[in-house]
Amino acid sequence: MSPHSPSPRAVLDGIPAYVPKPPQPPATGESHRLFLNENPYPPLPSALARISWAAARTNHYPGIFPEELTAALAGKLDVPLSHVVTGPGSVGIYQQIGQAMLSPGDEVVYAWPSFEAFPIVVRMAGAVPVEVPLSDDTHDLEAMAAAITPRTSMVLLCEPNNPTGTAVGTAELKQFLDRVPEHVLVVLDEAYFEFYQAPDAPNGVELHRDRPNLVVLRTFSKAYGLAGLRVGYGVAHPEIADALRKCAVPCGVGRIAEQAALAALDAEDELFEQVSGITAERERLRGALRAQGWTTPKSETNFLWMPLGEDSDAVAAALEERGLLVRNFSGTGLRITVGTPEANDLLIATLETLKPAR
Repeated sequence: MSPHSPSPRAVLDGIPAYVPKPPQPPATGESHRLFLNENPYPPLPSALARISWAAARTNHYPGIFPEELTAALAGKLDVPLSHVVTGPGSVGIYQQIGQAMLSPGDEVVYAWPSFEAFPIVVRMAGAVPVEVPLSDDTHDLEAMAAAITPRTSMVLLCEPNNPTGTAVGTAELKQFLDRVPEHVLVVLDEAYFEFYQAPDAPNGVELHRDRPNLVVLRTFSKAYGLAGLRVGYGVAHPEIADALRKCAVPCGVGRIAEQAALAALDAEDELFEQVSGITAERERLRGALRAQGWTTPKSETNFLWMPLGEDSDAVAAALEERGLLVRNFSGTGLRITVGTPEANDLLIATLETLKPAR
């Protein structure tokens, strides 16, 4: 590049560029996508019908904001309309948060490993990541609280955590939130809220009511099975919500996505029967892997974590040969989405041949 050519911001040097991976057909001729935490089943028929209806109207722009969906969410969550924000997936709202709430030099505390967007959002804003190691694959909230300094402006927290699937529960979460200074924004990511069915599972929307510094994010990409349409939402008090809307891409949630999300909300009874089936498969899969001798912590999501350390690359490669595409955190572990029963059976059978020596 010429020294006189336009130069991208230097902060981008520390952010990995996306490079598409050429698809490699598995030896079995069939592959199973177990690496993106997707719902393995197609959208419900009612959602597909609404998608078809909206597709016939794509010559028109959608609203600047998805007003019909925003109103439906406000009613469902019992929050004022002014508290609801939307974006193209919860990742889109993270970008709004980075633009609206972070300044160069701000410190942002989060656990690691956790959601892979965290370091990208922080560095893009010129802020400073403060990564706190997990303890037993779970958020170490005591260490995270201790990492907050006068320079801290934000804390990012996944409950349950991605990629480990672990959770801390309501009591510990509330104690942590009470320790965070009021001027520090806490972003609570509840992308897997619908799969978290334990009695002590927190509800971020309820927690936000008397905590003006708490933003809660959820998505239609996981349990609702609309990952390909990109719809996320959040709740925040008006001062923060207004700021996030100012940074949102106009028409960022398209009409097809909005109508599909509305249809999914209308069909929640049917949808949660599907979610119950996925969580039952999760427990069946975890039980089988533990019986083989693999370590996998209790998960409150639609995926399992296998902390394999240096063995992760070899196990991931062996699974890929059988058409089982998992998310490899090289040198750390594998995150494996709960797939269809057929995919899970193949996973169990393949891992049986690779099981660790006892």
